[in-house]
Amino acid sequence: MIPTYPNFAEIDWSMREDLHPRLSMLPDGISEFTFANLYLFRKQYGYTLSTLADEHIVISGSDDSHKRFFMLPCGTSDIKTLKQLFEKHDYLKNLSESTVETQRIELEKNGFAVEEDRNNFDYLYLRKDLAALPGKKLHKKRNLVNAFINNYNYEEKRIDANNRHDTLEILEKWAEGREELEEAEAAREAIEKMDDLNLTGCLTYVDGKPAAYSLGEPLAKGRCFAIHFEKALSQYKGIYQFVNRSFASMLPRHYLHINREQDLGDPGLRQAKMSYRPSGFVKKYKVHYIKNA
Repeated sequence: MIPTYPNFAEIDWSMREDLHPRLSMLPDGISEFTFANLYLFRKQYGYTLSTLADEHIVISGSDDSHKRFFMLPCGTSDIKTLKQLFEKHDYLKNLSESTVETQRIELEKNGFAVEEDRNNFDYLYLRKDLAALPGKKLHKKRNLVNAFINNYNYEEKRIDANNRHDTLEILEKWAEGREELEEAEAAREAIEKMDDLNLTGCLTYVDGKPAAYSLGEPLAKGRCFAIHFEKALSQYKGIYQFVNRSFASMLPRHYLHINREQDLGDPGLRQAKMSYRPSGFVKKYKVHYIKNA
């Protein structure tokens, strides 16, 4: 269903059978490289796909500034094909650290500039640390969780067909007055198609009313779990800290890490993610082609 390069096609449901197994086995654990993530954000980034001669997948899209980018989730292709891709794209996005370690010299020798893309680094946390919030450095988080527990009557459930409408209710209230319409649309579709997309989530009720949810999926051959969506009603003090800890506690112990995605260069979001003391990052790289090099 995925055409051969140089032809591209919009990502659609028929591609899942091919893409999901391949992407779920990628070792680096880049949060964008799952079928669910690509499918849910296909409209926001205008994703189209093609298969290269070496059978690698190339994903084409546009960023918020309307610059064209492409991504190679399974690794780089030959130099000639890369140069052809740069004829219609401004940059290569989300090149994995493992690919850069093995291909950087060859890329730079052929006129490609490789740089860390810090704004798109995924944040990694030990699942057990988010579940327990140990030590002095996380005492403020523990205090907020305890304040929530002490001040509200709450109930936790896994998201399923019986309570999915409650999850949608949270999303609708969260989206009121916000400008993130594309994000809200992706989040809604994620809830509606969560079973088909192999997504798992938890739902928190306060005084019997839906108040927060988290939703995500396995990454990196099942060693890591990515949180793609987390929404809460902010009138409940400590609820974000509570649902963060709650979902980490619910996840099976074979998930060593939780990937909470990138901060996109937003200072407030970066501060919030750093305050949870990440154990590391999934590094991603941006590549430009210096034609006169």
